[in-house]
Amino acid sequence: MAQIQTSSDRQFAYDTEIWNSLKCAIAASSGFQRWLLERDVQFQKLSLEQQVQHYLRETLENLAY
Repeated sequence: MAQIQTSSDRQFAYDTEIWNSLKCAIAASSGFQRWLLERDVQFQKLSLEQQVQHYLRETLENLAY
C-alpha cells in the first residue's frame, strides 16, 4: 500500500534537513570547538545533538545577561 505524504510530513522533513545543516555548521565553528574542549570527558561522550543543544542553551543564557 502506497503511503501518502502530507504537507506536514514534507515540512517536518524540510525542518529536519535544516536542523541537521545548522547542527553541522555549529559543530564546525571555532566557538563550539573551544566550548567543547572546556567541558569534561563525560560531556564529550554525549551525542552531537545533545552537545549542540547544550551549547546553544548556554550561549543564549549568557547573551541574556
